[in-house]
Amino acid sequence: MRLTNSNAAPFYGSQIQTIPHLGPDFVDHCATLIENHYTDHACLDRDTLNRAFASFGYRPQFFMQALGNALNPLSVNEGPLETRVESDAVKQMHADRAEMTSVYLGLPPLQQAILWRMLDRQQNFKPYDRDALRFYAGVVSDKASITPNRVQNAIEKMRAMSPSLVWKSARGEYAVEDVGMHAWHRDRLADQAWPPGDGHNG
Repeated sequence: MRLTNSNAAPFYGSQIQTIPHLGPDFVDHCATLIENHYTDHACLDRDTLNRAFASFGYRPQFFMQALGNALNPLSVNEGPLETRVESDAVKQMHADRAEMTSVYLGLPPLQQAILWRMLDRQQNFKPYDRDALRFYAGVVSDKASITPNRVQNAIEKMRAMSPSLVWKSARGEYAVEDVGMHAWHRDRLADQAWPPGDGHNG
């Protein structure tokens, strides 16, 4: 969208279409391959595998890794393959979300406020406009730290982290580097658990 939504964008005027996630067809393809090659997995539960794939964020690399682990004769094979894959997916999802929470809580207050604003505004994020500065001031106790220069410095520090938290386009637009953070943010909002902890107003 950043390449199309302004007069200066290189593909201005082009249409945007959302590419759908891989879904049941992909899961069924994987299950069929397993069923055809392993006689002890003759009828896999597609519903359970689809839930596992969704918990992996529809990322095929993690799903296929979990399938491989479940098929490994050296691994602990307790319970049906599908249940073990789903269990791995849920564990991975919780670990990912816990890591995101830890990273967020480890940021200084201004960086937390900026990341919060980025997650809320997504492609409409503007780091230095009046509304953004007012937002930062509303969640950071040190109001004196809210200047465009300090906001820019805070963003650059997040970009310099390893792994980076913030992506910047050649045209100066910003986005959260890990798109999985958006699902983490949505889930915490739905659970009325946003912002994480008490660090947002420090």
